[in-house]
Amino acid sequence: MLIVTATLTVKPGQKDALFAYAKDVMAATRKEDGCFGYTLLDDRTDDSRCMFYEEWRDKAALQQHQKSDHIALWRQQSRPLLAAPTVIKLYDAAETGM
Repeated sequence: MLIVTATLTVKPGQKDALFAYAKDVMAATRKEDGCFGYTLLDDRTDDSRCMFYEEWRDKAALQQHQKSDHIALWRQQSRPLLAAPTVIKLYDAAETGM
């Protein structure tokens, strides 16, 4: 499984608008083949930050997601609300037997 975190820095006063746009992209993404989870988290310690936490079956599913129409729309809607480039990190997840 592949875990993705995408940390967003939002312009002052724009977080509510960002979360409003995110509802549609989360609903559409959660229906994608290979998506196990896709959630936007609000950073309660920093008013300008939030983070997508994503769980994908594999890299191919994530790559297909990046090509989707709803992600293209999300990028268009969110770009004016962001104060900095999104910081994306990828993690491989495996069962540990714990």
